[in-house]
Amino acid sequence: MIYIGTAGYSYRDWVGSFYPDDIKPTSMLRFYSEHFSFVELNSSYYHMPGSRLFSSINANTPDDFKVAVKLFKGFTHERNLGEAEAAKFMYSLQPIAESRKLACILAQFPYSFHYNQQNADYLKRLREWFMDVEINVEFRNNNWIRGEVFGFLKREKLGFVCVDEPRIKGLIGAVVAATSDVSYIRMHGRNAAKWYTGEDSERYDYLYDRSELEEWVPRIRELERNATVTLISFNNHPRGKAVQNAKMLLALLEQGI
Repeated sequence: MIYIGTAGYSYRDWVGSFYPDDIKPTSMLRFYSEHFSFVELNSSYYHMPGSRLFSSINANTPDDFKVAVKLFKGFTHERNLGEAEAAKFMYSLQPIAESRKLACILAQFPYSFHYNQQNADYLKRLREWFMDVEINVEFRNNNWIRGEVFGFLKREKLGFVCVDEPRIKGLIGAVVAATSDVSYIRMHGRNAAKWYTGEDSERYDYLYDRSELEEWVPRIRELERNATVTLISFNNHPRGKAVQNAKMLLALLEQGI
């Protein structure tokens, strides 16, 4: 099963191009879920979420809706938290876990997270702390791209996050692999000039053309054959470009291209 959506949904610069001019912030998710079956929640990266947030998400989405929740940066970037904080994070997810809307936790690590035994052991601890939920790991550093890592991820039941991003030395590039029941693709755009120098509003400011999305269709089909669920998140959010590209990819897959 393929689910396509965007990284976040509550962007004011989507008003007019996607959301109606008079929409209230509290109505955005309900409107969004009429168009897409999946969303990647990113606010949980910036601060530890509470269960009220996920109760609201549960109430404002249909039964077959899926949510990927980005892991709080204290676990991925600062790495100064432990099992107790993981239990609190999991407790907050209960509303969407119980309704089966929780697709996975997205653990996105920085470029500085290198391939070594210490960091591999840390991934094992994450797997233990979040025992009852799918976890998909996004690496930014291409020294993780090796056969033994994919074998390690499969053994630990950790999903690999495939990405589309600028062709910059050191990044992982368009590597396709399914290492768990949930395969995941994040479409970041290809704005190489602003990848390291811009804010998010510049780094992810990129509109894919049809041919660039067509490159991904056979890769998506490969992931679909090797996983139970395939999630595709467009992170090129400035001015609603993620919405445009998500709809474009949906149409391509429906056309059987």
